[in-house]
Amino acid sequence: MKLILLGAPGAGKGTQAEIICERYNIPAISTGNIIREALKSGTEMGIRAKSYMDEGKLVPDEVVIGIIQERLAKNDCSNGFVLDGFPRTIPQAEALDKMGISIDKVLDIEVSDEAIVQRMSGRRVCEKCGASYHLIYKKPNVDGVCDKCGGTLVQRKDDHPDTVKERLNVYHEQTEPLKDYYSKQGKLCIVEGQDDVADTTKKVLAALEA
Repeated sequence: MKLILLGAPGAGKGTQAEIICERYNIPAISTGNIIREALKSGTEMGIRAKSYMDEGKLVPDEVVIGIIQERLAKNDCSNGFVLDGFPRTIPQAEALDKMGISIDKVLDIEVSDEAIVQRMSGRRVCEKCGASYHLIYKKPNVDGVCDKCGGTLVQRKDDHPDTVKERLNVYHEQTEPLKDYYSKQGKLCIVEGQDDVADTTKKVLAALEA
């Protein structure tokens, strides 16, 4: 099974990718992770990516696509994979098609912007041990204090409402058009993301096995 997972930042794609991979025994391929792997292993594309990153520049499409192509050629992808974070744009999707890789399904996890802002802006992380909490879904016993080590709970910059809204704007502008692209290919499945992870998982697995 060859899958692409779509969904806005904070929609819970990463969790669902892990569950799908465990169920079907296929690898999850996250763009960030494989770029880090390519840097570590010193592949040709990894070295090219490093040159851009060292200058504080975005890694261009041609390099990202090259890294993806290298990763999909590995043996563990022979029975399928889950792509999470790629493609992000129509040109990347077209490049994937040109590689001759036939995607079975594209799963889009839909969560409203309001819910995502609430989810992400409510997250708090312990400065000391990194334990994660939420102002609504997973409150600490004492406000602002980590249950595990007594450290101070802080809001990461990435979770600030303004940052979240900006990331959502980029998603709507660059990535959301992929829904129409894959819908025209008859591959798009839309799943309504639920507050409870297990409820979302049920809907995801039902869509995959339909």
